[in-house]
Formats: sequence, C-alpha cells, structure tokens
Amino acid sequence: MTTLNDFKETVRQQADIVRIVGDYVKLKKAGAQNYSGLCPFHSEKTPSFNVHATRQFFHCFGCGKSGDVFKFIQEIEKVTFGEAVRLLAQKLGMPLPKTQYSSEHEAEDAKQRGQLMEMQERACRFFENELRRPEAAHAREYLAGRGLKEETIRTFRIGFAPDSGFPLKDYLKNEFSEELMRASGLFSWKEGEGTAIPERAKPGRSGDSGAGGSATAAMYAKFRNRVMFPIANENGKVIAFTGRTLAKDEKSGPKYLNSPETLIYSKSRVLYNLDRAKEAVRKLGYVIIVEGQMDCIAVYSAGFHNVVASSGTAFTETQVRLLGRFSKDIVVNFDPDTAGATATDKSLGMLLEEEFNIRVLRLEAGFDPDLFIRKNGAEAYARALKGSAKYFDYLVERALGLFPVRTPEGKKNAVNFLLPHIHRVPSRIVRDSLAGDIAQKLGIDSAVLRQEFKSAAVSRASSGVKMVAASDITPAEKVLVRAASSNVPEEAELRERTLRALAEERLHIGLAVEGLLQAMVQNALARERGEGLDEAMALPLSEAEQQMLAKIVMQEDEPLTPELLEGALEALRHRGQLSQREIDIKRGIVEAERRNDVATLLRLKQEKLEMDRKLAGF
Repeated sequence: MTTLNDFKETVRQQADIVRIVGDYVKLKKAGAQNYSGLCPFHSEKTPSFNVHATRQFFHCFGCGKSGDVFKFIQEIEKVTFGEAVRLLAQKLGMPLPKTQYSSEHEAEDAKQRGQLMEMQERACRFFENELRRPEAAHAREYLAGRGLKEETIRTFRIGFAPDSGFPLKDYLKNEFSEELMRASGLFSWKEGEGTAIPERAKPGRSGDSGAGGSATAAMYAKFRNRVMFPIANENGKVIAFTGRTLAKDEKSGPKYLNSPETLIYSKSRVLYNLDRAKEAVRKLGYVIIVEGQMDCIAVYSAGFHNVVASSGTAFTETQVRLLGRFSKDIVVNFDPDTAGATATDKSLGMLLEEEFNIRVLRLEAGFDPDLFIRKNGAEAYARALKGSAKYFDYLVERALGLFPVRTPEGKKNAVNFLLPHIHRVPSRIVRDSLAGDIAQKLGIDSAVLRQEFKSAAVSRASSGVKMVAASDITPAEKVLVRAASSNVPEEAELRERTLRALAEERLHIGLAVEGLLQAMVQNALARERGEGLDEAMALPLSEAEQQMLAKIVMQEDEPLTPELLEGALEALRHRGQLSQREIDIKRGIVEAERRNDVATLLRLKQEKLEMDRKLAGF
C-alpha cells in the first residue's frame, strides 16, 4: 500500500500548476517561465497573481498568498492538505491508493472512527423513520408549530427519539459491538446486575428488549422523547446530535441535550450547517452566524443559505479559524438578551483578533432570528440584515447603554469597556481613526481619548523578520536565493553547491537575506538526516521571508548557470574581505580622532566612502 507522502510526490510530479491554476484563473504569459492573472483570493483590477512554470509555485504580490499546487487547491477549495492531494489526483484521473497505517493502534483507531461514523448515520436514519410513526405525532405537531415544512425537515434530516430507551439499541446491536455503542455518545448505562433503570428508559412498545439485569441490557438510549437535530462535519458526515425535549416534567432533563465528546465529535471544532452553507458563503462572500439549530434552520429556510450556528453562544478559537477558511466577512446575530450580548462581545473580540470584517445584527428585544422570521417574514429579516451595525458602532451603543456618559465616571467606565476591544485591532492607523469617532459619540476630547488608547495599548510582538526592500537585496544575494531554493532537477548540483558553500563559509551572515538562506541551510542539514522538506516554499518561513523568496524567484531574468553562481559566491567572499577591512578602517578613524591626526583621518574617511560604494555593489 502507498503512504500519503509517497502518493503526494507522485501527484506533484504529474500536476502542472499552470494548467491546474488555469482552471480557476485566466492566465497570460508574462515572461519565459511566468504567467500572470487576477488574484482569486482578493479583489483587484491589475494582475498581481503570478505562476512560475519551472518552479511550480504561485505568488500574489497583492495579498501575499503563495505556495505550491497543493497550497493553491487548499486555498481555493478550502480543504485540508490530504483532501487537496485527493482532489488533485481525481482531476488528473489517478486512482486513489489504500491508506497504509504506521501502527496497529493507528489502524484500529481509523477503523473505530469509520464505524462510529457509520453508527451515527444509522442512528440518523432511525430517528428520521421514527418521526413518521404514529407515536411521533406530538413531535410533528411541535415542528409544524415552529413553522418547519416537510421539505425543511428532510433537508436538515430532523428526526424523533422515542420515549423508550431500547428501540435504538435493538436497531444497532446486531451491527455494532457493545464497546462501540458505549463509545458512540448515543447511550447511557447502569453498571452491575440488578441496577435500576430510569423510568423513562424502560421498555415501552412491542418488541423492546427487557432489562434482564445484565450490563448489556442496562444500556439505554441517551436521547428519549426528543426532536433530533443531526450535527454534521464540514463534509456532511453525521457525527453527533442535539435533542430538544418534548416532555414538560422536571425529570425530562435539559431542554437541549447534546452528544458528549467522542472520538469523532468535538463541540468546539464544529459549526452547525457549515456543510450546507459553505458554497453559499463562497458565492456571497460573507457568513451569518446565529446561536442555535432552530435559529439556523429558520434563517436558512428564509433563503439565507450562508448561515451557520455555533454550539452555544460563544465562539471557540478553532471555530473562528475554521470559519476563516471560507470568509473573513461575517454578520453576528446572537440573541439580544444579556447572556447573548455578553457572548457576542466575546465572539467579536476573537473574530477581531483574526482580522474578520464584522457586522452585528441586533433584532428587537425578545426576538431571536427564528421568532423574528416567523412573526415578520424573510423580507423583514433581509432589511434587518442590510442594516446590521459595524463592529464599533455596536460596541459604542452597548457602552452607552451600560454606562450613561453624562458624568465623568460614566465616560471613564465606557472607555474602560471599549479599551479591551480597541487593543485587539491590529492596525494602529485604524485604532487612531476609531478614537475620533468614539470620542464624538462619548462626548470626550479626541486627543485625550487617543492618549488613553496609547497608554493602555497592549504591545504587539512583531513576528518574523522586517520586510526588506527589493533595492536592498544585491544581485549576488538573489542568485544565491535562487540556487538554494531551486527544485528543478537540472539545477540540483548548483543547489547542493550553494548550500554547502553557505554552511561552510557562512557567506550569508549579515546579508539582507540572511534569515531566508539560514532556513534553507538548516533544512539541508535536516534532509541529510531524512527529516527535511523538499520544497523551499514549504519551510516555516515568516510572511516577510515568504514574500522575499517569491519576489526573487518570480523576477529572475537570466538562466541559473555555474558561471553565474560562481560569480555570486566570489562577490560575497570579496565582500567578506571588504567588511573586515571596513572594521579596521572604523577603528583607525577612532584612533586618528583621539590623536587629532587630521591627515590620517581624511585618508581613512575617503577610504571608507570608497569601501561603502564597493559593498553596495554586492
């Protein structure tokens, strides 16, 4: 069997990035090996997106995205790396290999995941069928009362869990082991013989298994007398459920009961309805986020298919990153009650840190999206959506509601409320601009507010290296970067020669591209141990270094030859000698100034000027 890594390299060899990207972007030839077009990742009128045929990678000089053919598919299709490999293979007509596992434990884990997925799917079909039974009349009445049509129920695969705890177990027990059923999150159990079974879990219709006193018989369905909403992953596979109780007594448990965490389900990593919404999100360019399943279903049924729901009111970091794969423009429509508003504040802060463009949709008091649409209709929701408030307009309105600013104390409290959110704004220019707007609304002098923001601002650690201007990179440096990063088979010898010279002679120390070349040297050493990466663009470079590498490679204008490389190496060796002489000159200048030796001082300063001119040429 073939490993994913082996298969990846086979796909890479057969995938022509120009042809693959050309299926998504209209490319025009812009050089010997370069093709350009309008970037598919951001709006632009002048092409800044480039594809290099020989190097087999892309780079956009506008938004900075770059990478190989797999990275392009990941970005354009919003899929994982493994999915990108498989998608490319399908485009190329290559048969997918069977997966090879590194250990028996890994193989068993994968098998269990597959069986749990199948069990959730079977359970979903069971709940759907149960909703059609006479015993589910009250469940159908509930759904009709919530305005759900038959088509909506089918679309969202809504079902019903019977009041008895045993029909689901009987439905699954011949296909799945007891151990697997316990791991599914669908069942509860009482250990030990003779343990009493909760009243609502006891057999309740013909054909139900008896308790029997055994541990197996004591297992019963976790969801009983509930309307069932299946939860799917982004690929549409059912992985868990939420059950809404139909009972009115205190023993029925919580109003909404969710599946526990399992091997295939983690609440913090899932967004409800993302599997259906993602295409609409891509098409419309933004996403609507609501609180629960019914709100999501109501908004979707009203024609707004770009809607998802979080599991509970507050986002998690994982959910935010997941959502960011599909769009950075978002409308947040959580419930307007106190708990919902607090959760909205937390979610907005997290979204802001990830540089989302945020609007907040606030409906009238007492209305969640579901009730609002049922009472006022889809057109009214569309108008409310259009009038959604910008992030800081919403926050200022919240501050004014919480802290009346008629007094200095109120102004201070309002500013303190806003400060944590201001700190999360990545751009200092944006923060400064916001200060003027906020100052006007709070009745505070803008200069005073700006000073308050500055004194309380959280320092942001700078990541990566400082961007180096293209003019600061000498021709010799560009040749070394091209050679050290080459993945062209014909240039393999030149690459090895370059990396060896850099490692042994340290010629890159002090250069504008030092960090970039050092990363390649370290990767070469790792490759000798069988641990390095094959592609320079796949190295863990900072954004600045990735931009630098892309610009150098995309703008190459002459073939990489042994003579060109040797000239660059000699230039840098000579530069090293000049640099040492420059150090000696600086010391001589200091000594001449101490002795007041004017003649020597003038001579050394003239030599330094000439030295600076020579160093600038390397």
